[in-house]
Amino acid sequence: MQKIKCPNCGEVFAVDESGYAQIVQQVRDKEFEKELSQRKQEYEEMKESELKLAQMQQKEKFDKELSEKEAEIRQLRAQISGSETAKKLAVLEAVQVKEKELSQKATEITELKSQLSNKETENKLKEKSLQEQYEDKLKLKDEQIEYYKDFKARQSTKMVGESLEQHCLTQFNSLRMTAFPNAYFEKDNDARTGSKGDFIFRESAEGTEFISIMFEMKNEMDETATKHKNEDFLKELDKDRREKGCEYAVLVSLLEIDNELYNNGIVDVSYRYEKMYVIRPQFFIPMITLLRNAALHSLKYRKELEVARHQQIDILRFEENMNAFKEGFSRNYRIASDKFKTAIDEIDKTILHLQKTKEALLSSENNLRLANNKAEDLSIKKLTKNAPAVKELFEELKE
Repeated sequence: MQKIKCPNCGEVFAVDESGYAQIVQQVRDKEFEKELSQRKQEYEEMKESELKLAQMQQKEKFDKELSEKEAEIRQLRAQISGSETAKKLAVLEAVQVKEKELSQKATEITELKSQLSNKETENKLKEKSLQEQYEDKLKLKDEQIEYYKDFKARQSTKMVGESLEQHCLTQFNSLRMTAFPNAYFEKDNDARTGSKGDFIFRESAEGTEFISIMFEMKNEMDETATKHKNEDFLKELDKDRREKGCEYAVLVSLLEIDNELYNNGIVDVSYRYEKMYVIRPQFFIPMITLLRNAALHSLKYRKELEVARHQQIDILRFEENMNAFKEGFSRNYRIASDKFKTAIDEIDKTILHLQKTKEALLSSENNLRLANNKAEDLSIKKLTKNAPAVKELFEELKE
């Protein structure tokens, strides 16, 4: 309820919101008409004064030139002291020149008046056009306010939020096939994280998603005792945006209907939550178009960045493969080198063993040679050298 104090009797009246709005509308219309009439009168007075000033200036200039010409005529008449014919001719020529100049001045004055008249007509048309535009905007705004008031008055509290969602969905579907043929715009039914938004908008080009928006719609009855604010829903909306992997978050709100901050257009609240906006329902489609076109322009740079990223990944993979090959080759070379060294050692051991075997064989051969030599030198005489009994036996056998 609003209170109004009477300026005459001082009595205070209490009126409801609709009555207060009608009184404000009447005062605003009356003040607008009064201001318009006052400005129109000021314009008429200014235009009349400018016209009089221009006429006075032109008349003064004309009188000055006329006096100068008359002085010239008098000077010519004084100079012509010859024959009467010469005087008449001189006067006639001067009069003709003067009449010609007067005719030119009259034509200039007529043109000036015509220009002033055209300018006056043009100003009237501009004034009328501005007045009509202002009246149309004012009428459109009043009709919109009345529409939303009537729209919300005819609904139950339960249907208020659903009606705003349906309104936005209808707006989008009316332009889906013409403006957004490849876009995804559906209800967010995934509540696994404990909360969910109202709608999710996504669009891709050539298999690459270049725009995604999480939408939340908020509305309430005018008669609701506890009035909510737009700021009450921003934190939850930012949480839903991050959980669902959306780039932008948009709150479509009819809360705080008298707040001029939200009534003037798109409100950027990214200073509190990254890439978040608050709009009225009439900016729903323009907001999607604005963000979509901006993202579409940056798609080319995203693709170039993606190609560069893939190239970088390929280079890293090439380096990884090269390092893996180097490590494998180095490991195999090390193992082969160890095996080769072991084989060389075994060969050296074998050579040493064979050398010892060779020396043993050579030594055995020498011993056999000595044994053979000893066997060849063996005789009965040598055997019986220190055995005289055996020598006698051999001699007896020999005899």
